[in-house]
Amino acid sequence: MRWLTLYARSRQVPASLAAVVISAVAVWALARDGGGGPGDPRPAVLVLATGAMAVSIGLGGQDLALDRTAAIRWAPRRAAHVLLAGAVVAGVLPAVQTMGEDMTTAAFVVRDSAGLMGLAALGAALSGGQFGWTLPFAWLSFSFFAPPPTSAPMQVATWMLLPPGTAAGTWTALALAVTGTTVYAFAGPRR
Repeated sequence: MRWLTLYARSRQVPASLAAVVISAVAVWALARDGGGGPGDPRPAVLVLATGAMAVSIGLGGQDLALDRTAAIRWAPRRAAHVLLAGAVVAGVLPAVQTMGEDMTTAAFVVRDSAGLMGLAALGAALSGGQFGWTLPFAWLSFSFFAPPPTSAPMQVATWMLLPPGTAAGTWTALALAVTGTTVYAFAGPRR
């Protein structure tokens, strides 16, 4: 159990978890006025994206050379870290929704948190753990300001704002989750 505590501290899990909860509560408080309308997915996406960005900091260790010398293989540990972080990010939104404001459905939360964590893992593999947040942030920014998704490429580009059950949104999120988790698990964070 001691190694788990040390691992969590080295990956800044307590600080990341605090950032996830604080950002979720802040977005919930701002969305309570109902300015976006009852079917607006943007507050929910904002909660999930800020959560994925907050936990992405922990995808890189303090010393990458030390991480690479561990006796235990890192690929399963890295994959488990991404999956568990995605589950935590996905669990925060329903917890916030219990305070009264129903933002979205469970299918939407699972799809978007999986895709956003895949993006964060891919960002950590390409740019390092400290910059893993850049891909979810860039995609979120584009999605918020993109024109309405009338074509298939635009549906792929704005997948995180599409209603649950939309094929383009689901397949894009799945592809991002699988690709990002696999690349991060086997390559690790970039130095």
